[in-house]
Amino acid sequence: MRFLMLVCRDSSIAFSPEDRATIGSQVEAWVSEMEGRGVRLQGDVLAPVEATTSVRVRDGRPEVDCGPRVELVAPASGFNLLDCVDLDEAVEVSAKHPIARYGVIELRPIVEG
Repeated sequence: MRFLMLVCRDSSIAFSPEDRATIGSQVEAWVSEMEGRGVRLQGDVLAPVEATTSVRVRDGRPEVDCGPRVELVAPASGFNLLDCVDLDEAVEVSAKHPIARYGVIELRPIVEG
């Protein structure tokens, strides 16, 4: 099963100085482990939420707004595309991501076919 894993950091939860110094290497270790297991297919960091552009079509014309569509406590700061045996494995993989301690990891199954 494929899942879109959204990494959502809650900015109200502060990094300790030790965490700030090591979070990058912790994420790199998670990426290495999950790519080694073959469950992480792709992933990247997203630009800050302020860089969001929202697009919708009304009366046949596109409407473009700068900024997110809704205000979120923990907006997505990154994503990973996972290929796991089942939801249990996807949960196990997500729970190991270092940012899970500072926000939430959202898993969205990808509809096959």
